[in-house]
Amino acid sequence: MCTTCGCDTPAHHEHHGDTVIHRHEHHEEVVREGKLVAVEVDVLAKNNSLAQGNRRRFVSESVFVLNLVSSPGSGKTTLLERTLTDLRGAIRCAVIEGDQQTDNDAVRIAATGAPVRQINTGSGCHLDAHMVGHAAEELPLPDIDILFIENVGNLVCPASFDLGEHHKVVVLSVTEGEDKPLKYPQMFRAARVMLLNKMDLAPHVAFDVARCRDMALKVNPAITIFEVSAVNGAGMDRWYDWLRSGITKAREEAAPAPVAG
Repeated sequence: MCTTCGCDTPAHHEHHGDTVIHRHEHHEEVVREGKLVAVEVDVLAKNNSLAQGNRRRFVSESVFVLNLVSSPGSGKTTLLERTLTDLRGAIRCAVIEGDQQTDNDAVRIAATGAPVRQINTGSGCHLDAHMVGHAAEELPLPDIDILFIENVGNLVCPASFDLGEHHKVVVLSVTEGEDKPLKYPQMFRAARVMLLNKMDLAPHVAFDVARCRDMALKVNPAITIFEVSAVNGAGMDRWYDWLRSGITKAREEAAPAPVAG
């Protein structure tokens, strides 16, 4: 991926087992009046078009798709492991893992028994719709209720890139600053849910939970907040109830409209 503009074409895809490595080469320029002038392209417009294609496919397969975003170290992967383990046998889940390098997180997810595909972005700081579309082609979507997309750890760029998901879910841990929603408003504004993770550590750190909630709601009054611990399971039941509700809505969305009699 181009770290300058985030573009997704042209791309070279290398497959190594369950890992897809995306190598993007982008260099477009013209000489104008003796000077080198970069030609700007509407990257987001192209991404959004691809995202709509992803969305149509997900809707047609009745898959509830969530884009998990956060800064590094918030506990996204641990939270996913807990979710997949607790829901195993009741809800069919799959995961697309996004990281710059390694398949460490994909290995952890695979241990839960869920289908997983790894995307390595190289020096890229986020996933895009092009990458996700290719990874989704390798998953058994008709047999999946929820597709979790674990984005690259970053609270900036992933906010702007639609992947075709139903919702963004932002994970914030109590080991971070409670003012993150104000520092990164675009991400928290784009998210439907905030998972306030690592609540088991709240008594041991200087983190004002009430202030964090207020800041998140100030940025996004419609955001749903769940206080959870992926380690001891506290609060996870409310998160699971929300997931079940999302599955139902995704199935209703995919159902054919009744024929007027």
